[in-house]
Amino acid sequence: MEKNRVVYYKNELEDEFSKVKIEPIIIDENYRYSKNPLWDFCSIIFQNLISMPIKILYAKIKFRVKYIGKEKFKKYKNTGYFIYGNHTQAFADTFLPSIANYPKRNFLIVNPENISMKGLKTIVEMLGAIPIPGNKKAMKNFLNTIEKRINNKSSITIYPEAHIWPYYTKIRPFKAVSFKYPVKLNKPSFCITNTYQSYGKNNNKIKIVSYIDGPFFPNENLQHKEAEQNLRNTIYNCMVERSKNSNIEYIKYEKISEKVSDEIKI
Repeated sequence: MEKNRVVYYKNELEDEFSKVKIEPIIIDENYRYSKNPLWDFCSIIFQNLISMPIKILYAKIKFRVKYIGKEKFKKYKNTGYFIYGNHTQAFADTFLPSIANYPKRNFLIVNPENISMKGLKTIVEMLGAIPIPGNKKAMKNFLNTIEKRINNKSSITIYPEAHIWPYYTKIRPFKAVSFKYPVKLNKPSFCITNTYQSYGKNNNKIKIVSYIDGPFFPNENLQHKEAEQNLRNTIYNCMVERSKNSNIEYIKYEKISEKVSDEIKI
């Protein structure tokens, strides 16, 4: 991937630029969100002990990740909470929040594609993936799992932008639907905004500086839908302000009309 490569897009809400193309499995009522106690114990060992040194080394070597504000998590170590982030890395986004709030166990709401890779399904699940259900019957199990993890004092990370835009330096508009969970459970939320900043002798190298903000609480004086939108707006505005700290554009994104897009190979 060359620096200053240009990527053209049409729709901030729908366009996807991850290079990985996987046929997703169907998450229906037969999918087991909750495994047995032995499986869960092995998951804790793998998620928080075995894999953590690898995550930390990768983050430091690849991106020289620096966290600003991670002390904000400490006050809430004895309660479950939600983390919202901007989705700009296919691999690193799966664990950057986990490093920041370690040793709290962190789960991640993911698209079904993430657990559809042959030979990796169990590993991804053990690392904390909670796949989005594919029908209404599976939704009950999905919501019960979220509530269970939060009640067990874990954190759950959500990327409301939904689609991966590698190295994107702004915040894309996102819907309020993913903010229904903290409103329903009346739990705090945090946001983690990954910015891209230059370093090195000629300022031509790139690192990630992650800003952590919160906690943000649902407004109990509002109806649920209004509270969801209010929480969404608060977190979105905070992330937009933090994103302004990016000072290097590794990939340039340019919006084009549908007519022009037919003439350009993206």
